[in-house]
Amino acid sequence: MTHAPQFPGAPVVRREARDKVAGAARYAADVAPPDCLYAWPVPATVAAGRVVAVRAVDALAVPGVHTVLTHDNAPRLKEPDDPILWVLQDDRVPHHGWPIALVLAESLEAARTGAGRLLVSYERDEHDVTLTGDHPGLYTPEEANGGQPAVRERGDVDRALAQAPVRIDATYRMEAQHNHPMEPHAATAEWADGHLTVHDSSQGATPVRESLARALGLDRDRITVVSEHVGGGFGSKGTTRPQPVLAAMAARHTGRPVTLVFPRNQMAEVVGHRAPTVQRVRLGAGLDGVLTAVSHEVVTQTSTVKEFVEQAAVPARVMYASPHSRTTHRVAALDVPTPSWMRAPGEASGMYALESAMDELACALGLDPVELRLRNEPETEPDSGRPFSSRGLAACLREGAARFGWHDRDPRPAARQEGRWLLGTGVAAATYPVLVSRSSASAATDGGGAFRVEVNATDIGTGARTVLAQIAADALGTDPDAVRIAIGSTDLPTAPLAGGSSGTASWGWAVHKAATELAARIAAHTGPLPAGGLTARADTEEETAADSPYARHAFGAHFAETAVDSVTGEVRVRRLLGVYAAGRILNARTARSQFTGGMIMGIGMALTEGSAIDPVFGDFVAKDLASYHVPVCADTADIQAHWIDEDDRHLNPMGSKGIGEIGIVGTAAAIGNAVRHATGARLRDLPLTPDTVLPYLL
Repeated sequence: MTHAPQFPGAPVVRREARDKVAGAARYAADVAPPDCLYAWPVPATVAAGRVVAVRAVDALAVPGVHTVLTHDNAPRLKEPDDPILWVLQDDRVPHHGWPIALVLAESLEAARTGAGRLLVSYERDEHDVTLTGDHPGLYTPEEANGGQPAVRERGDVDRALAQAPVRIDATYRMEAQHNHPMEPHAATAEWADGHLTVHDSSQGATPVRESLARALGLDRDRITVVSEHVGGGFGSKGTTRPQPVLAAMAARHTGRPVTLVFPRNQMAEVVGHRAPTVQRVRLGAGLDGVLTAVSHEVVTQTSTVKEFVEQAAVPARVMYASPHSRTTHRVAALDVPTPSWMRAPGEASGMYALESAMDELACALGLDPVELRLRNEPETEPDSGRPFSSRGLAACLREGAARFGWHDRDPRPAARQEGRWLLGTGVAAATYPVLVSRSSASAATDGGGAFRVEVNATDIGTGARTVLAQIAADALGTDPDAVRIAIGSTDLPTAPLAGGSSGTASWGWAVHKAATELAARIAAHTGPLPAGGLTARADTEEETAADSPYARHAFGAHFAETAVDSVTGEVRVRRLLGVYAAGRILNARTARSQFTGGMIMGIGMALTEGSAIDPVFGDFVAKDLASYHVPVCADTADIQAHWIDEDDRHLNPMGSKGIGEIGIVGTAAAIGNAVRHATGARLRDLPLTPDTVLPYLL
């Protein structure tokens, strides 16, 4: 076999690109079984209380409407693994937007019309949907998201802060942010001979099958979940959402296949969101800029349905050397939808506050912000004391500064102006943990010189098919075109979800192991291959279960140039540059796409994305893309992503780290710091919309 070298970083074109642009790729709602019904969910219009009655006569009179499901007639569920899946089971309304009915019809239009004619009466309870830094219901949980301890403390923080020659004490606030992937959350469910098949828009078919098996009281071998093509998720599809449960219930009740797509304006209250936070950061340092104390205290919200605590203080446990450190999380359970994962949960929020505070410290010291960060590089991970498997932050800062022209800038605030535009530059660091989960995969010959690799991975737009083919080809000593990849179904070898920037590392490890074993079997085989070919299967349970003695993280540095309109307060990002240390880059093309995608999302986080809750009605004010503004092409003029070469032998056989999330982590802080440099005004609340910026310019 001829081996075309694929590493490091060959920019192989993603395999499904043509199918996607030609409309041939089939998504969850594109599956059209014969005799299919269409479902329209009906959300609660009160923030707390219970449903007293649902009058469905007018809805059922709409031509084409088949059935209306409510808690009175919906199939009964077993206790689900996630309380958000306890839908149509009782009359409770825990928050605005909770699904209280489902209208099923022969067409989507009929279902929507029928939903509009339901008459629902409620018994309303008093509600509380407003997070404040001193909310009386605040408590300290045992854990934050990801199993992180809610509180960690080293040394005597209060004493160190009191004695520090230079101190920063600042509070940063962020509104809720919403996951808005191009493909809404959707599912098509069909029962046949007691077997349930669900096509679901999910970041992981395996956990969806587990959730359905538990909720429906079925053996998992009676359920197949397919997530072949997924139009983005940003974390919101990382856990099972109500759509596959509702679709399966409706299909069981009617005996017909059912397709359900959550309307865009319902998603904010159903599929999770980045929780709002109030973050107090206190830094103490010597006159040389060396940190002596770091305190990061986070206040956030969860729902009354279940506890989810945004782990925003966790990155402060990783970033900078300091003998004294305190990181805490407190949370209030409000009558709001349950927060959940959104690209870089914890790191995106927490690093905005920490990196803004570091910029404030640099200003107070009169020290270059890049130099300040370099002076506080730790020798080991600050909280754990473990050595880093690799830590490329300093290299990212230095290379980024050189590429950006950082040292040519005038450090004085409000010193550059072009007409009505005030110009400034800012920098921030980024980090994201290296995560990996157990996976299995198989690799086989097909008798004709090609190979087939199977793994229940999910491609949510990242190019997973392409990179996995490269990994298999490298292990087999062949060209990627000779490797066929099968992903996105629970009928394939079990694999974890696409989340936590862990997909490629987890699936790729199993694929590499299976392909390596297959290559060895081929080499040891004599004579013609058997008619059925050769197959190798691999599982990484042993490798991934072992605790690493190393602290494993990706790092990055973001540099931004902003222009602030002195008349309107509008902020424009003129340039955005990121440099990353993320292990071995496996595909330069897809990696650059992931890095820049995260940076673009960071522009939205900094300037446009924010969603408050109406305290009277209890619903999110920004419910669709007309009111919740995400960045568009006009907002992203000059974005560059680069990386440094890292040879880290303590990760996985590919030497790779996750890249899907680190691009957003430092972007908002870099932009906020650039706005401070442009205007001389320090704004601490996101997003930096014109109405919040303008008062500082008058």
